[in-house]
Amino acid sequence: MQPPWEVLVLVAHHLDPKTLATATCVCKTWSISMSSDQLWGPICSTHFPTLSNLRAVNPAVPYRRLYALGHASAKRRGRQPQTPRLSLDKVIFAVELCSGGSHVVTTVKPGSELSVDPHGLFRFDIDVLDENMLELEALEGMKLTWNVVLKGFGGVFTMMDCTGKGSFVSGSDGWFSEELPSSGCCFSSGTSGLVADLRLGLRDIGGRMKVEKVSMGVLSIITWRYVCVDDVLRYLQHFLVPCDL
Repeated sequence: MQPPWEVLVLVAHHLDPKTLATATCVCKTWSISMSSDQLWGPICSTHFPTLSNLRAVNPAVPYRRLYALGHASAKRRGRQPQTPRLSLDKVIFAVELCSGGSHVVTTVKPGSELSVDPHGLFRFDIDVLDENMLELEALEGMKLTWNVVLKGFGGVFTMMDCTGKGSFVSGSDGWFSEELPSSGCCFSSGTSGLVADLRLGLRDIGGRMKVEKVSMGVLSIITWRYVCVDDVLRYLQHFLVPCDL
């Protein structure tokens, strides 16, 4: 025999939201009793007060529905991002630096050979063995290209393609940066919120400059800090990894 609805409501006041939602599935009587605004109003106001205020816009929206929306949103926000399908050992970094039509630095480095930052940030240093040297005045007219190539040459993504955009100080590093495009198909004209950052470690030898090191990284334009390796790999896989893999 079904207990009176008054008893159900009395008991319902002692149930947590998950148990209360489950109880609505028992039968029609339980569903009506356990779905009342009298029960769900205080719950919604406690957990999601801003959503409860939406009743002022549409009083017909049940508090149970508003709570369900808030709960689903909270779960999505707390969800851990998926592990990227792309990994460092599947990509090759290629950097080319030219000045006046002549190659100054050409370096190709498999991702598997890079030393990963101890904090897991996408920031790498590559020692350059080239013996090329150039006049300090020629630095302003340089062209720099940084490509990320999928092993097996299944794809390539240009992280940076700069001409004359470097910032140089005698006795210091040369610095290039370029904002990366959005990876979303619906926002192709927008930006990703990421900036490719490349620095040249320079050494002055009798008025001529030698590039000794190339430092690469990706920064967030919100925090202006380097982002983690997995975040950049998730970004790159949109351009390098077919969707069906």
